[in-house]
Amino acid sequence: MIRKRLDSLRVQLLLLIIGSLLVAQTISLWLFVDERGLAVRAAIGAEAAGRAANVALLLERAPPDLHASILRAADSPLARFRIDPQAAVDHLDHRAKGAVEARIRSFLGAEDSREIRVELHEVERAFPPMKMMPPQMVAEHKQMMHDKISGLELTLSIALAGGTWLNVDTRFQRPPLQWPVFSAVSFGLTAALLIGVACWYLLARLTWPLRRLAQAADSLGRGEEREPLPVAGPSEVRDLTDTFNRMQERLMRTVADKTRIMAALGHDLRSPLTALRVHAEMVDEEETRDALVKSIEEMQDMVERTLAFARGMAISEPPETVELGKFLTELKRDMVDAFQLETDAPLQIRLRPNSMRRALRNIVDNAVRYGEVVEVTYTREYDRALIWVRDHGPGIPDTQLEEVFEPFYRVETSRSRETGGTGLGLSIARTILRSHGGDITLQNHPDGGLLVRLDFPF
Repeated sequence: MIRKRLDSLRVQLLLLIIGSLLVAQTISLWLFVDERGLAVRAAIGAEAAGRAANVALLLERAPPDLHASILRAADSPLARFRIDPQAAVDHLDHRAKGAVEARIRSFLGAEDSREIRVELHEVERAFPPMKMMPPQMVAEHKQMMHDKISGLELTLSIALAGGTWLNVDTRFQRPPLQWPVFSAVSFGLTAALLIGVACWYLLARLTWPLRRLAQAADSLGRGEEREPLPVAGPSEVRDLTDTFNRMQERLMRTVADKTRIMAALGHDLRSPLTALRVHAEMVDEEETRDALVKSIEEMQDMVERTLAFARGMAISEPPETVELGKFLTELKRDMVDAFQLETDAPLQIRLRPNSMRRALRNIVDNAVRYGEVVEVTYTREYDRALIWVRDHGPGIPDTQLEEVFEPFYRVETSRSRETGGTGLGLSIARTILRSHGGDITLQNHPDGGLLVRLDFPF
């Protein structure tokens, strides 16, 4: 059931739209987080660069005995300032691509040409406190870093007058994405609901006319005459519906015209045949009279059967919903137990009772004529009903299994109607089955006899 719903065009298009939106939102969120991280890092790096430049200028302008106080005042839990004879940065790995150095030089002045070294790298581990940090700052550092958050480590070495270096170690964590869960969930649900309702409405305008068109096509295949479909939906669907209406009208008109032609032909043939019958009765010689009457009766029977074949193509009887087992049981009773019936589970099907009864009569009569013992069973296969009719006769050569459905074709080569019939029974039966949207096929049973398979939709 779930798989059948997923096969629906409406569901597939809706899932495609929602899936595309989810992918787009995920990519946008990833880009947003990455850009936000870059912006935060740039801001923190700029702040550290400006702070280091100001401390360097202050140290150069202040007396040496104030340097220690300046460095203590500049220190923080995440920044450590010190004056060393050597630069802490011993290689130039400028992960900041010169942005931090440029920021420092903007504070020092364009004419300042002192050496500035920058090292910036990511630390994928917990930040330990920096060396030689007072205990109070160590506690503050642990509280701020939570002992778990990874981030960035920036080391600056700025040359001072007198050959010393101002070494700055500063660390800053990656700030977590601030997105309230309730707001995110409510936004997602509201967006999904609005998009789902809008898409469902738009897709319904597309799929509902198509579903109605499919039902009408199936009914037409069963031989049911329906009113023209209302033209609705997008322009392409409206064009398709209009084309189907015209096709249905033409098919109905063609079948009706052929039926009228056959009826008129049969009516016109009855009159001369009746006249021949009257003239034949006036023949004095008994043997000749009987032969003429027999031939005329055979011609009349062929005309009636031809008209019956034409009526089998006509769509006149309204379809009804019947229970197949009960339908076959009534047919068995009407035919005075001409066949053995094996019933199965109740099966509701839609058919034209009189036409289907006529088709089954032709098949059973044909089976009784050649096989005597006839067995009828029925089963269900997916969305179709199957009726099996088996006889125990000689069967039919494989090369003629399809030819026997041609009008007036007879396997029995004699011209006797008592032994071979007129050759229209199977043709009429197949015409009726195909008007129901089904078909008839023949096959020789492995144990002997002929097996007739009738299938038609519910």
